[in-house]
Amino acid sequence: MKIGVDLGGTNIRAGLIDGKNIIKLNSIPLKHKDNLESTLEQLKSIIHTVFSDKVSGIGLGVPSVVDLEKGIVYDAVNIPSWKEVHLRDILEKEFDVPVFINNDVNCFVLGEKYFGFGQNHKTFVGITLGTGIGSGIIIDNKLYSGNNCGAGEIGYLPYLDHDLEHYCGANFFEKIHHTNARQTAVDAKKNNPEALKLWADFGSHLGVALKSVVYAYDPEAIILGGAISKAYEFFEKEMMVSLNKSYFPNSIKRLKIYVSQVEHISMLGSAAQVDQYLEQLTH
Repeated sequence: MKIGVDLGGTNIRAGLIDGKNIIKLNSIPLKHKDNLESTLEQLKSIIHTVFSDKVSGIGLGVPSVVDLEKGIVYDAVNIPSWKEVHLRDILEKEFDVPVFINNDVNCFVLGEKYFGFGQNHKTFVGITLGTGIGSGIIIDNKLYSGNNCGAGEIGYLPYLDHDLEHYCGANFFEKIHHTNARQTAVDAKKNNPEALKLWADFGSHLGVALKSVVYAYDPEAIILGGAISKAYEFFEKEMMVSLNKSYFPNSIKRLKIYVSQVEHISMLGSAAQVDQYLEQLTH
């Protein structure tokens, strides 16, 4: 068994995992984010609630770049006190099992590779649509993290008067249109024309982001995750119209696009880091 942890700027989720089954799951809000010691105590505390003597390792996904070799977390998004946290050393001292840490979207894409639509593809990109837009990359069945665990940050590519993240995440609704994605989805279900138009515009912008992924990586598939992906039915059409305006139409024609369906996929992906390490030991 292993433990998977999904650390976000709002909540911490930890699960005891056997294969693809989550045996025990806990979630708590992350408080006192300006206080490093407080956040670390919260993290250790929730892991203790699911820990057992059968645990072979702990995997964590964090919203930041990570020194993968040393397990150091740098500049975690929405956690101001996490500037340089030697998280692996801290947790291995606390729990006396191997600890593996990666970017949260990398963990999402690992989850898809082991348990989701990615099982059927050798090369694909996972994109999470939430507060921002993040992506993780699998090339020839291996996670590609880049030199600093920063590969795939397409959200920061310049676009219009800002960047892609500004138009393809929560900011599109909140900062540009002064509403939120959840309410816009509720209104769209009622066939509200303004809400439907908003989702169509969102899809058009997202199509540009997906084209950037195709130009950069030419993947077999793109898998969408995150809260906003649940409204796929409202932005799919215009997303595809935008995506099809491509210099390489055959790449788009062969591209598969999925919406993630596995619950707690990022947590499962976090735990999959332990499996990867154990597989390396046996080869």
